[in-house]
Amino acid sequence: MASTIDSSVSDLFSSAPALQSNLGILSPDKIELAKILVENGQTYLFLHWPEPGVSDKEKLSFFEQIARLNSSYPGGLAAYIKTAKELLADSKIGKNPYAGFSPSVPSGENLTFGSENFIEMEKRGVVEAKKAAFVLVAGGLGERLGYNGIKVALPRETTTGTCFLQHYIESILALQEASHKVASDGSEGDIPFIIMTSDDTHSRTQELLESSSYFGMKPTQVHLLKQEKVACLDDNDARLALDPNNKYKIQTKPHGHGDVHSLLYSSGLLDKWLDTGLKWVLFFQDTNGLLFNAIPASLGVSATKQYHVNSLAVPRKAKEAIGGITKLTHDDGRSMVINVEYNQLDPLLRASGFPDGDVNCDTGYSPFPGNINQLILELGPYKEELQKTGGAIKEFVNPKYKDSTKTSFKSSTRLECMMQDYPKTLPPTARVGFTVMDIWLAYAPVKNNPEDAAKVPKGNPYHSATSGEMAIYRANSLILQKAGVKVGEPVKQILNGQEVEVWPRITWKSKWGMIFSDIKTKVGGNSEVSRRSTMAIMGRNVFIEDLSLDGALIVDSIDDAEVKLGGLVKNNGWIMENVDYKDTSVPEEIRIRGFRFNKVEQLEKEFTQPGHFTLEG
Repeated sequence: MASTIDSSVSDLFSSAPALQSNLGILSPDKIELAKILVENGQTYLFLHWPEPGVSDKEKLSFFEQIARLNSSYPGGLAAYIKTAKELLADSKIGKNPYAGFSPSVPSGENLTFGSENFIEMEKRGVVEAKKAAFVLVAGGLGERLGYNGIKVALPRETTTGTCFLQHYIESILALQEASHKVASDGSEGDIPFIIMTSDDTHSRTQELLESSSYFGMKPTQVHLLKQEKVACLDDNDARLALDPNNKYKIQTKPHGHGDVHSLLYSSGLLDKWLDTGLKWVLFFQDTNGLLFNAIPASLGVSATKQYHVNSLAVPRKAKEAIGGITKLTHDDGRSMVINVEYNQLDPLLRASGFPDGDVNCDTGYSPFPGNINQLILELGPYKEELQKTGGAIKEFVNPKYKDSTKTSFKSSTRLECMMQDYPKTLPPTARVGFTVMDIWLAYAPVKNNPEDAAKVPKGNPYHSATSGEMAIYRANSLILQKAGVKVGEPVKQILNGQEVEVWPRITWKSKWGMIFSDIKTKVGGNSEVSRRSTMAIMGRNVFIEDLSLDGALIVDSIDDAEVKLGGLVKNNGWIMENVDYKDTSVPEEIRIRGFRFNKVEQLEKEFTQPGHFTLEG
């Protein structure tokens, strides 16, 4: 505890007499924090403080929270308050964040699945994978989905019940193994996997990993980095908001997934990765079940084009509610390639000599590709940039004003930041590009609950658990079609108020087919899968040859078993039964999809011994 208080310190606190009288209970480091607050216009926080000896424990707890808020933000609370004042002032006058910038279409790579270029890029990506680290941004709960667990624990599809986190880990392990196989130097390093969690998800993510033995990944490969929340703001003067239920606590809210950059910077991992020869960092979000279909080819593009930043993208319809990747050039000559939110892109174009705004070009799509928030960064330049910024990302503020005077808020606000805004601070010499993939192959996020999804205007994506699962079956059916299998055409069905295409329920483990050229080697002859069929391939060396499937087929095998699937396999199969999402007798993860499987009959085979086997109906 501080026993004597310097007179200059005491003078500083004269504007906060209640705090001044309590300085004797504070240690020197807490007095330094008090200085920061007073110097940045936060004296009102102490108006209610009683004399020393009353609620001292709560007062010390207040400063412990202030210490956390100060240490977890690049530049500390002083920087947070200063930025907040600037952004709130801009918001009040309605300042255009893109004033002085003119938009144009940036350069990038457009890949068509199955093309020669696509196949080459996939192969190159596999070679590069052993030099990559993967970062999953997983700070959110599934409440918006109507699911009370962490989002990464949600089944990606219900044919096998594989959750998102398991699929991601198995995909990384499959890439790791494939990369080692083609490595010319015989290197056998493990691909690091980082998960950014939050207070809401940290312990549950840890529990899921531990209870599942990390889904086959070495625990040493996995690092959890927990993001802290930031202080809420009460007014345009950036006064910190006290918790309405506790006057000794600052109200806090999430800062956004842009925190991943400062967390990586402060973790020391980047240096470690550079020392072990890594070259790439891949960032992805928690519930896009198709993502790993796109990663090998995108990584190949990054290596071939030597991109410092590569944004994964999909074709985007004009005015669709998805950000567009745009090159912005300022009147003063500086330029950047970044995501511009869809509601800002159209007015920006209209104000810059494009009278029709955001319109489709002759391809039927907007020339500005749709950003899907998956980034590939080259590690060396990334670390250099973070050394300049400390990982701080350009922030924004989105206050909800009580009225048009914009003098007071309906509720407290806070600064936010987005992972994909990283390129905003890059120099013009940075090589920033994008890779566009077929949407059916690469993008089917799960974020809307059934009620919200059912209200989506016709023709727009639902982005629900229903559409996300159906997209996986569609992608797998189309991939097998491209590989030469005759796959039954889909039927339209309404599930949870959403009209979706129901394809055969085809799914496989990542180790069976990570890239298209591998899948083609495992498919031969004249094979067909009927529309009502279900097929799950759980083994690595399973070959489809002259198979005619009309029903359900589940095959699992150890790595040393080679299994050939052929002949006619016909049974009563699995029937999809409608489920009402309001039916609480059904588990959440099922009812948010609007269907469940009645497993009437299937052929299920497990091969647990090494050798060559043939499964014929």
